[in-house]
Amino acid sequence: MVRRCVLAAGPVLALAACGFKLRQAPDFAFRTIYIVSPDGLPLTTELRRSIGSADNVKVLMAPAELASADVVLEVLSVQQEKVVVAQNSTGQVQEFQLRMRVRFRLRTPKGKDLILETELLQQRDLSFSETTALAKEAEEALLYRSMQSELVLQIMLRLAAVREI
Repeated sequence: MVRRCVLAAGPVLALAACGFKLRQAPDFAFRTIYIVSPDGLPLTTELRRSIGSADNVKVLMAPAELASADVVLEVLSVQQEKVVVAQNSTGQVQEFQLRMRVRFRLRTPKGKDLILETELLQQRDLSFSETTALAKEAEEALLYRSMQSELVLQIMLRLAAVREI
C-alpha cells in the first residue's frame, strides 16, 4: 500500500518540481486602456473582451475618455491574405497558405511609446479540393478565427510584459 502511494505521488511531485502552472489572466501594469482601431474589426472586439476580463483593467470606450486612460493601444492594421502555394500538373490549386497580420503599438495619452510599432504574423496551411469546396470554405473561416485568437493572446502577453508606464 505504501508503495502504491509513493508511485502515485511521483508524477505529481515531478510536475510540481518542473514549474508547471496553469495559464492565468495576465497582470497588467495599467488600470485603464483605450483601444484605437479601424471600425468593425472582429479582432478589436475580441481584444476588448479579453482585456476587459482581467480583474484589474477597465477598457474605456468613449472617445472623451481617451485623455483619462493610462495607456492607449493603437491597432494600426489587420490584414488577411490567401496565397496559392501548390498547384497540380493541370494548374488546379492544391494548397493555400492563410496569413493574418496585425500591426499595433502601445503608448500613453501624452505620446510616450511603451511598445513600439510591432507586427505579428500567424499563418496556416490549407489543402484544397474542388470536390469539397464548401467544407474548405468553412475550414478557412475556422482557421482565420483561430489565428485571430492566437494574435489576441500574443498581444495580451506583450501588454502584460510592460512593467512601467
